Amino acid sequence: MKIRFRFSRCAASARRFGGAPLALALSAFLLGACNPADKSGAPATAPAVATAPAAAKPALSPAAQAALQRLNAPVVPLSAVAELGKKIFFDASLSTSGKLSCASCHSPENAHAPANDLAVQLGGLSMQQQGGRAVPSLRYHDHAPAFSIGADTTVDEDDKIAAAAAAQAQDKAAHAAPVAKATLSADAATQKLVPQGGFDWDGRALNLTDQAGGPLLAPNEMANKDVSQLLAKLKAAPYASEMQLLFGPGVFTSPNLALGEAYFALAQYQKEDRSFHPYDSKYDYYLAGKAQLSEQEMRGFDLFKDPKKGNCATCHIEKPSRDGLRPPAFTDYEYEALAAPRNKAIAANRDAKYVDLGMCGPWRKDVAKKVNFCGYFKTPSLRNVATRKVLFHNGVFHSLDEVLHFYVERETRPEKWYPHAKDGKVDKYDDLPAIYRANVDTVDAPFDRKPGDAPALTDDEIKDVIAFLQTLNDGYQAGEKAK
Repeated sequence: MKIRFRFSRCAASARRFGGAPLALALSAFLLGACNPADKSGAPATAPAVATAPAAAKPALSPAAQAALQRLNAPVVPLSAVAELGKKIFFDASLSTSGKLSCASCHSPENAHAPANDLAVQLGGLSMQQQGGRAVPSLRYHDHAPAFSIGADTTVDEDDKIAAAAAAQAQDKAAHAAPVAKATLSADAATQKLVPQGGFDWDGRALNLTDQAGGPLLAPNEMANKDVSQLLAKLKAAPYASEMQLLFGPGVFTSPNLALGEAYFALAQYQKEDRSFHPYDSKYDYYLAGKAQLSEQEMRGFDLFKDPKKGNCATCHIEKPSRDGLRPPAFTDYEYEALAAPRNKAIAANRDAKYVDLGMCGPWRKDVAKKVNFCGYFKTPSLRNVATRKVLFHNGVFHSLDEVLHFYVERETRPEKWYPHAKDGKVDKYDDLPAIYRANVDTVDAPFDRKPGDAPALTDDEIKDVIAFLQTLNDGYQAGEKAK
């Protein structure tokens, strides 16, 4: 860029002299003489200099723009149906005990997860019956797909692939040799059929509406003995007139009709209320260019993504879609067999014959014969994971430090995590029958190790990863340290 000076005619005459020193000196004299001090003695005015325009800020990427829009989005009032769903969500009178509502286990103050550290929650008529599994959070299901078994389309979130080859590969999938998930290319992913989507740990609920009905009728949760009992409670509820206004005066003539509309309202509340998917963590501010990760958080982030170290991002995808419209949920919505140790705190586990096979039962029945999926549980979102007091489907772990050490030591120090059998050998993968233990992931890092090998992460690196995971907690305020 050329910066132009404005000269008077005197300066122009000075330029007619050559490049000799005398000419330079004369030029300086003439330039000074062309703007002498005025009669009042005021100093001469300096020549005006054109100001270079400020450098334009680089344009935000589509992902950053989308993240910023989410942070700045105004709160939208709930629809009448969602408002009804909110009332149902907090209504403890729908339980047989009169003490348990949806919000009791899915506390808004605790990222819609339990507030206590029980491995499984208590319910039933006397509020003393244990649930079957740890209660998952209800947050960040806004983009969860319905359950299906098909081509793995989430290996690269930036490059969604077609699943046209899935049908041809289906017969081969059940007996295919294990392949490291992190190494799958887009083309290879079409050859690997995987379970994905759905709700609950085993995916048995097809969608949010389907999921809403489970706890209301479960004997160890809200414990309604049948749909007729639940219908009577809805008819007596203070919002019964709202249901008639919204769904018609005949809404209570059939249990299936009334319950279907109630479940729909519950699902609509979770879809519309921003508290279920606020996307306002420090990581979201980082994506929007409004916050910087600390050195430790960035080290943890790098380890989180490194396929030879933490390798967390293979299943807990950290990237938004290319256009930024689908923010990172930190899950691929798929299922894995990770062989968490058996949790003795669950009363059912005191029976040696009882096993929780995830997708293969005991609650899910439709895929029980697909033995290659026995021991598979859904990959949860890692958003707000640092606030959880219990982790894994059976609540066997109570801190991220425990979980990460288990991940990196499961294969290198199995004796630390599993009991010894009567023959003195380590009963590795003790919560899974021997015939299904081949389903456990031993291919992907950090599980691709053998006893005596160095773990994929050191203690200090684990601390760094935890620091990064803390940036996924909702409710970040600019300038605040991640908690």
